[in-house]
Amino acid sequence: MNTSTHLHMTVLSALFAALIAVGAFIAIPIGPIPIVMQNFFVLLTGLLLGPKWGTLTCGVYLLAGALGLPVFAGGTGGIGRFFGPTGGYLLAYLPAVFVTGLISQIGKKTIWGDSLAMILASLVIYALGTSWLKVSTGMSWPKTLAVGMYPFLLGDALKITAAAFVVKTIRPMIDNYSNTNQNLQLSKPENNHQ
Repeated sequence: MNTSTHLHMTVLSALFAALIAVGAFIAIPIGPIPIVMQNFFVLLTGLLLGPKWGTLTCGVYLLAGALGLPVFAGGTGGIGRFFGPTGGYLLAYLPAVFVTGLISQIGKKTIWGDSLAMILASLVIYALGTSWLKVSTGMSWPKTLAVGMYPFLLGDALKITAAAFVVKTIRPMIDNYSNTNQNLQLSKPENNHQ
């Protein structure tokens, strides 16, 4: 990866980490697990930045929150959030963004491949999030699913649908920049010192 492309991806990574943080402020409190837009931006990050840069971006976001910056739901932060009821959902963002980016690439970045990637990533978030919710609260499985998954299914389906259309619009711009930058690098004459 050349310097210009690396800089471009670093800027995009910072932008998407900020978007994930903004998504945390778009929250509807409905119990121990609020409805937030964080996962929408996590899915977009995986689709648009790929598994490597997407995971790095989510890692930066989680590190910022762990260090106390108010980037989690409700404007909270701190390492203690990982041990509370939402901790499993937060930590699930790392494998979820990786899964999204990887499956999207394998699916040739088609709308069907992207949709499958987001569905599987959402399942990862639910699996890790509800498991930790059960452990941290001591609720039964039926209660855990009623609090930590069922209320979010319709909203997540709408987020996946919206993300598929957003990606269809934004991805060509990101890919076009990357392709143009690569072509410029290939067309530069080499400096031969004799």
